[in-house]
Amino acid sequence: MIDPVLLREHPDVVRRSQEARGDSVQLVDEALQADVERRAAITAFEELRAEQNAFGKQVAQAPKDQKQALVAQAQQLAGRVKEAQQAANAAEARFDVVLRRIGNPIVEGVPSGGEDDYVVLKEVGGIPEFDFEPRDHLELGELLGAIDMARGAKVSGARFSFLRGVGARLELALMNMALDKAVSNGFVPMITPTLVKPEVMQGTGFLGSHADEVYHLGNDDLYLTGTSEVALAGYHADEILDVAEPLRYAGWSTCYRREAGSAGKDTRGIIRVHQFNKLEMFVFTLPENAEAEHARLLAWQEEMMQALGLSYRVIDTAAGDLGSSAARKYDVEAWIPTQGRYRELTSTSNCTTFQARRLEIRYRTESGKTAPVATLNGTLATTRWLVAILETHQRADGSVLVPEALRPYLGGLDVLEPIAS
Repeated sequence: MIDPVLLREHPDVVRRSQEARGDSVQLVDEALQADVERRAAITAFEELRAEQNAFGKQVAQAPKDQKQALVAQAQQLAGRVKEAQQAANAAEARFDVVLRRIGNPIVEGVPSGGEDDYVVLKEVGGIPEFDFEPRDHLELGELLGAIDMARGAKVSGARFSFLRGVGARLELALMNMALDKAVSNGFVPMITPTLVKPEVMQGTGFLGSHADEVYHLGNDDLYLTGTSEVALAGYHADEILDVAEPLRYAGWSTCYRREAGSAGKDTRGIIRVHQFNKLEMFVFTLPENAEAEHARLLAWQEEMMQALGLSYRVIDTAAGDLGSSAARKYDVEAWIPTQGRYRELTSTSNCTTFQARRLEIRYRTESGKTAPVATLNGTLATTRWLVAILETHQRADGSVLVPEALRPYLGGLDVLEPIAS
């Protein structure tokens, strides 16, 4: 949720952000009008309540012969106060509904436009070259006995898989490598719930335009999370934090996405599946430190990419592709040899105070008042990374060279060999 003071005092900032996102600019005017009506209703209620308090003292001090008439007036006034309170509550609710429809104002410099309007910030590593026809990750996974899509579909349906043998070991190795990276940089390891309440899912901004990608358990009114970001954001809901130093958490969880809007895309292999594992960084910090922390999250992601020997690029995601809660998002995309293109492996988002306002997560300022913290997130490893690792490090015979940084997590294994047919 955006800052009502920013809306009131700098509406053009919010209008420009909405325009850059490709969202409704008219919403800003609707929110301003709703704010005027909200404040007027609150003022009317407070004035009537003050009148009621003053009249109550008058009744208490009045002679007995006048009290009966005054009590009747007091009852009438109490009815008016109750109506004014209801009107104020209704106006507050209307304002909240409109305000929640406005995306987080973007950070200055974020490119305008949609999915294809990103800006490439850097490219790292040369494009892998092969003196043989490279196999895609699924063919390699089947040769290695690492990925079984057919039985995944038999058991659970399309876009489910079994990771088996070295496939399961490789994912666990990757996740543990990421966890060590996070811990060495001050993150507290967390294994998070994967079912959350509606208010937590709503608070993180995942029930907006992408709500159709979220699994909902209607009988329990709980949501399956597509990232541990949701549970980690809710961890400190309704709390006042000390964020003089950033609070950093690394959430390990299984994640679920319906991918409802992705029919026909990436149906082969494990690029776009309904269930996967992920190690997610999440940070609570002072708002003025958020951009610097964002740069740190990106740097740690790049260190993982480089340690795994992957060629990648970093893009500054366009405003229309941010999602409602991010004010800026960097995607790190690895080169996928058989697709001849970069594909997103990870991203990191600066959500400024947007999520914290919704979830009532605050810190105490020097004046003693409370204000919302800033939240940030970034993925440090996920199942999709296996695609780039297998394809980048494959050899002509179908074996795969294990990146040196991963070998300690695989008991020193340096090559993944095809299994006997």
